[in-house]
Amino acid sequence: MSFFQLENVTFGYGTGSGPVLRNFSLRMEQGEIVGILGSSGCGKSTLLRLIAGLEAPAGGRIRIGERVLVDERQFVEPEHRGVGMIFQDYALFPHLTVEQNILFGLHRLPKKEREVRLREMLALVQMEGFGKRYPHELSGGQQQRVAFARALAPRPAILLMDEPFSNLDADLKQKIREELKTLLRAAHITTILVTHDREDAETICDRIIRMAR
Repeated sequence: MSFFQLENVTFGYGTGSGPVLRNFSLRMEQGEIVGILGSSGCGKSTLLRLIAGLEAPAGGRIRIGERVLVDERQFVEPEHRGVGMIFQDYALFPHLTVEQNILFGLHRLPKKEREVRLREMLALVQMEGFGKRYPHELSGGQQQRVAFARALAPRPAILLMDEPFSNLDADLKQKIREELKTLLRAAHITTILVTHDREDAETICDRIIRMAR
């Protein structure tokens, strides 16, 4: 049995517009990195929102491991899904330091465990000396790494990335792609990368799925 599975997922925004996704299915193994490639409006970001629980499908089933997140009988709320997300603008809290941003998703852990996990994450993304800095004091690449650390800190079952390189210039994008590939392999986390850039997907992913409008 696959670690992650979408089965015949269908979704549309309102009446008359037709479904954005129709009977979409996907299976992934644990630790696999899959790229979803396609032009604007083909349903890539909608797919991530459905997995995260920010939207409810009209039909179909979503499962992680033995756990069903969505089917005709149940809907697990976003905060209970074990899904991490990285957005294109990183969505870091500007008024919180690097450490506070990473700790944000760990409030359920005892203080001692939070501190241990924080150190692990700072080491993983090579930001040990930057814990007291604020997002505006970091480069785009450093902000991207902090966003990655924050998403990984609660040990999500699956990581979703929505156009995470779109705000980086070409030189930095190449460097961050390689870094991220290394980090994902080190964390052995099941990942879906949504992008319109073929090079992003080819550099990082084990396989690529192309979505059409």
